[in-house]
Amino acid sequence: MDRSVVAAPGAFNALVGKAVADAGFEAAYFSGGATTVANGVPDVGILTLDHFVREIRSVAYASGLPLIADADTGFGEEEMVRRTVIEYEHAGAAGLHLEDQVFPKRCGHLDGKSLVSLEQAVSKVQWAAQASRDCSDGAFIICARTDAKGVEGFDAAIDRAKAYVEAGATMIFPEGLTSEQEFADFAKAMDELGDHRPYMLANMTEFGKTPMLTLEQFGAMGYNIVIYPVSTLRLAMGAITRALAELKQTGTLEGQLGNMQTRQELYDLVGYTPGEPFEF
Repeated sequence: MDRSVVAAPGAFNALVGKAVADAGFEAAYFSGGATTVANGVPDVGILTLDHFVREIRSVAYASGLPLIADADTGFGEEEMVRRTVIEYEHAGAAGLHLEDQVFPKRCGHLDGKSLVSLEQAVSKVQWAAQASRDCSDGAFIICARTDAKGVEGFDAAIDRAKAYVEAGATMIFPEGLTSEQEFADFAKAMDELGDHRPYMLANMTEFGKTPMLTLEQFGAMGYNIVIYPVSTLRLAMGAITRALAELKQTGTLEGQLGNMQTRQELYDLVGYTPGEPFEF
């Protein structure tokens, strides 16, 4: 198995997806959390599958990058999980992750989460894996996320992850780990699966339970992809909030010009030259 590690910054709309590609990254991540809050609602499973698919299609097309997409709890039971896989694949995603929380789900770095039974979670992964085989000959990645560490404990999370691999998941996402040692121990436990060892995904989100670790640290522990799900949204909203406060106080944004993307930089990002026909 290729043990290299790839960074996948979050892209919550098409323009951010273009920026991720323009910066030279090899993959992007579509975050359910960033997408829902960008639409003015909390990350509790309010937006529909159709809404997610529409956004995924625009990000995948604009970025041209392999896109791992958040599928929350699968938008329902097994039949909806199957539809989600097929819809995401048709929209241009390279894969999705499916979590084992009950609906309505909570952010993985919050307390008070609840899990579906192991049997139900395994069934959903099985349905997702079969849908991947049916729509992509298995090329579409099925990543199983487990939130069990914060609910049932570290060992239970490992047991669930191994069961999800047996059910057909080719990537595992242990959510809510709280130390570098836990990440290392989790990856080592997956090594025990030998030839069936899954690819490993780590979530490097800010202001959560996970310490700030570098891409190189994750790679050394055996993780293959590291997502930065809400980072671009946090950066954008931090800048927007500060700029709006300055505008309210001073009546001008002249002091913010150095923080702005220029008109030319924006045109360059979207590939537009004024006066010339625009070609997709």
